[in-house]
Amino acid sequence: MKQPTGPRNAFYAQSGGVTAVINASACGVIETARKHPRRIGKVYAGRNGILGALTEDLIDTGKESAADIRALRHTPAGAFGSARYKLKKYEDNPTQYERLIEVFRAHDIGYFFYNGGGDSADTCFKVSMLAEKLGYPLQAIHVPKTVDNDLPITDCSPGFGSVAKYVAVSIREAGFDVASMARTSTKVFVLEVMGRHAGWIAAAGGLAAQKAGDAPHIILFPEIAFDEAAFLARTEECVKKYGYCAVVVSEGVRNKDGKFLADAGTRDAFGHAQLGGVGPVVAQLVKDKLGYKYHWAVADYLQRSARHIASKVDVEQAYAVGKAAVDLALQGHNSVMPTIVRTSNRPYRWKIGMASLDKVANVEKMLPRDYITPDGLHITAKGRKYLAPLIQGEDYPPYEGGLPKYVVLKNKAVKKKLKNAFVV
Repeated sequence: MKQPTGPRNAFYAQSGGVTAVINASACGVIETARKHPRRIGKVYAGRNGILGALTEDLIDTGKESAADIRALRHTPAGAFGSARYKLKKYEDNPTQYERLIEVFRAHDIGYFFYNGGGDSADTCFKVSMLAEKLGYPLQAIHVPKTVDNDLPITDCSPGFGSVAKYVAVSIREAGFDVASMARTSTKVFVLEVMGRHAGWIAAAGGLAAQKAGDAPHIILFPEIAFDEAAFLARTEECVKKYGYCAVVVSEGVRNKDGKFLADAGTRDAFGHAQLGGVGPVVAQLVKDKLGYKYHWAVADYLQRSARHIASKVDVEQAYAVGKAAVDLALQGHNSVMPTIVRTSNRPYRWKIGMASLDKVANVEKMLPRDYITPDGLHITAKGRKYLAPLIQGEDYPPYEGGLPKYVVLKNKAVKKKLKNAFVV
């Protein structure tokens, strides 16, 4: 295809569940693009992710000050709006993809930066292939993000380290609370965390237990079929030995038949089973079978929005992959994703690598079995060795009036050029 001359515009969008550091990646993309005005013109953001491209609802990030863009580095959630919206196969709905190219063509967009997880990598890959098929010059770069840490090839996924730190801190603090009241009150505390198929977040809770008796005493992983008898026996053992038992359970825990313990029977926008409520299921089991007083909590959105306790490593990596996405595009790469490559554990060192999207799309990285103890109820030393560096360091946001000071962007709309509307 004929390569355009002169600067072309870029499109950036956030996809799927947001994280405490996804805006740091946005900051990396926008700040880096601004350093190359001869290659990149305007940077447009999609309002509500890929929906903004389909509906031609673009945001001109050029209207934002350098200070406000810089403030994205310490602001949680998705500054431009995100969406759980998965494009169908081109054969099933070619109109969607053709609309994307139509919008890109209308606004001279030559760079497509898509910030998300596995489903987003698939979308980015499909858009890249279609652009080539239609002869439209477009460089599509996936910017990795997911709290689930299940993207392949990359050592870890930006967003995970901060959730890992939040969960580890939370279960440690809750453990102190329960231990102090266990004689006359709660004996079992259950913390439910995210993780549909991969138990990375649940495993991170294990970092809080640095010696025998520390919370959490039990971790329930999606990779290990739930064994009711073994779980109850271990719970009872901990209560008798330590006075209480603290449990971290992943939302994706399944029984021996492969059914989610917390399957609500509904589906999300990506077609995944809607989960929630495994915490009370496990807690009620303890009550019914052992008679212990319990409390349970769901980390839910708190774990992925807790920028106030973000991992410094995670913030730095999130920014780095955003910057690298632009660098890779300017180097002429297409249909790739910047990755994090671990080069050393002690001290922890890492660098940026690159992976082809055909190796990333629709591939889930599960928690290795040797990261889980033989009884399936905690993490091993090897698992701890992998996880521990990812929660290191503090990167507190500025505070004002006792609260974190976050930025809210202007998000000025770009004038539409297409006459035909698109309904999603």
